[in-house]
Amino acid sequence: MNDERSANAVDRKIGQRVRTRRLEIGMSQERLAELLGVTFQQVQKYEKGVNRIAASRLHDISNALDMAPARFFEGLTVGRAAGVAESGQDYVEDVLATPEGSQLMSLFASIKNVKVRRRVIELVKALAEEEAEGKRG
Repeated sequence: MNDERSANAVDRKIGQRVRTRRLEIGMSQERLAELLGVTFQQVQKYEKGVNRIAASRLHDISNALDMAPARFFEGLTVGRAAGVAESGQDYVEDVLATPEGSQLMSLFASIKNVKVRRRVIELVKALAEEEAEGKRG
C-alpha cells in the first residue's frame, strides 16, 4: 500500500541536505529545533526523511540554515519509477551528511601541502580497495 503522504526518496534526499548544511555550519539539531519551534526529535525525523517537510517549514529551515530553498532540490530528477536518480554529487552529499564525512572533509581541507593531500587520497584509496577485497573474499 503506497500512502501518498508518506516520505519518499525525494523527502529523504532533502532531509539529507538539511543535515549536511546544518553540520557544515556547525549547528546542532537542538539549535535548529529551537529556531523552528519544534523538538530536536522532529528535526531528526526531517533529516532522516521519516517525516516530510512542508513547503512553509522548508522555507523556515532554509532561513535558519542561511540557504536558498532551491538548493535543496538541485540535481534531483524524478524518474518514471518515482525514485530519485543518483548522481556522483549525491554520493558526496551522503558522505558529508555523516559526522565522520564532515570531519574528514574539514580535516582534509586544513592540509595545505599538495603532496600530503595526495598521500591522504592514496591511503583512503588503499583502504577502500582493501575493504572491497575483504567483501569479495
